[in-house]
Amino acid sequence: MHSRSCTRRIQLTLFAFLFGLGWAVQAQISSYSPVKIEEPFAQTRERMESAKAAVMQSHLDYLAERYELADRPLAGVTMTRGKAVQQGTRVRLKPGVTWEILATLTPDEIRTRDIFPAGFRSLPHPNHSEGGMVFPQFVIDEFNQQEQRDLTRFDLDFDLPDHFLPEFPAAIFLTTRPDLGDVSQGRVVTLDNYFALFNGILTPKQLEGLRILLTPFPQQQFNTTEDRRSLRASRGVACFDCHTNGHTNAATHLAGDVRPQEFRHRVDTPSLRGVNIQQLFGSQRALKTIEDFTEFEQRGAYFDGDPVIATKKGVNILERGSQVHAMAEMQALFTFPPAPKLNVLGHLDPAQATPPELRGRDLFFGKAQCATCHVPPYYTDNTMHDLQTGRFFAPAPVRGAMLMADGPIKTFPLRGIKDSPPYLHDGRLLTLADTIEFFNLILGTQLTPDEKSDLEAFLRVL
Repeated sequence: MHSRSCTRRIQLTLFAFLFGLGWAVQAQISSYSPVKIEEPFAQTRERMESAKAAVMQSHLDYLAERYELADRPLAGVTMTRGKAVQQGTRVRLKPGVTWEILATLTPDEIRTRDIFPAGFRSLPHPNHSEGGMVFPQFVIDEFNQQEQRDLTRFDLDFDLPDHFLPEFPAAIFLTTRPDLGDVSQGRVVTLDNYFALFNGILTPKQLEGLRILLTPFPQQQFNTTEDRRSLRASRGVACFDCHTNGHTNAATHLAGDVRPQEFRHRVDTPSLRGVNIQQLFGSQRALKTIEDFTEFEQRGAYFDGDPVIATKKGVNILERGSQVHAMAEMQALFTFPPAPKLNVLGHLDPAQATPPELRGRDLFFGKAQCATCHVPPYYTDNTMHDLQTGRFFAPAPVRGAMLMADGPIKTFPLRGIKDSPPYLHDGRLLTLADTIEFFNLILGTQLTPDEKSDLEAFLRVL
């Protein structure tokens, strides 16, 4: 009797332990961020600051394993305002593998041999388990100088070298005033100067939209609460902190629409140029209007998609009929830079093109299959496609991120593409050459080295 009773107590104890463990696991895997922070801010700062150097060095070592990161500009090729375009394929291959060998293998063979390039897989955030907005140093310096507003994080720095990023400041071209050309005057547009730059060019409604796009509002890492990641309490971030001059500065973040944390995708800030011709917004969210996107970003994406945290940190509730509409109207004015070699239908003008550009055009519309999705005149089909990258590799956890198949991704316009590195929705492809190698493998197009070079020449004229 005593033995049975003892056994029963052990069973109950074991059940309670396992039940409790199950609840503990459930508690760790949550869709919600913690609201009540137990650790004092000073302690959080000290802990993260002391870990920062090791966290960043580990991530930079990982990037060096994925990519060849040297500054190798392409002679005679620049972005609109003169920044050099980087040349060459930067994604590293495993020893003994060449691009030619890789292209001859089936997805199953590549997966079995585990030789799908690391640089073709999802790119983790500099600290994926932490996440949040991270800005290039030149962006931080500019807003510090103009507005005395510090976008420095005490726990993280931006990771990709400056030579792989868009030029800063970017040129600004308006759909309504093509006669003016670049209206940026070589300046970063901020609250300090927007009125002087655009009064007399924009309508009062558009000026108001621009003002709101330049106004900082609380965000997950930059706010006044004890779990911020800025040293001082912050006014927050503005839309144009990432989309500087209506373009992009390659600031990064984690998409707010996936859980748990390791499955969230890194976001490479997309350009706002040409949103007037687009029908989908967000690389995977497929929001249907620029108004929806604008409102979602302020209400949700700024706070990792968590409305509970948004309330705590001071969410900015925009009024749809006036503020959101004014912001959307302003965004729709930003257009692509001129492409003098394209005709009115968006096709290459043979009279102005070089032989490599003409051969590249034929490849784009033929063997390379680019035009299946990227249709003139703006080189997008305004829909989404699943590239099924999971055919080539097994999902694996890397640096706090689960590297796996991407799922459906919207077709980004290719107009002005040389101005918008790095490429793909998470910035994993550093150059146009990397992008061509990626799609040559994914689509199985078997391009030769000369054909790849010609195709890149055509992309640079778009």
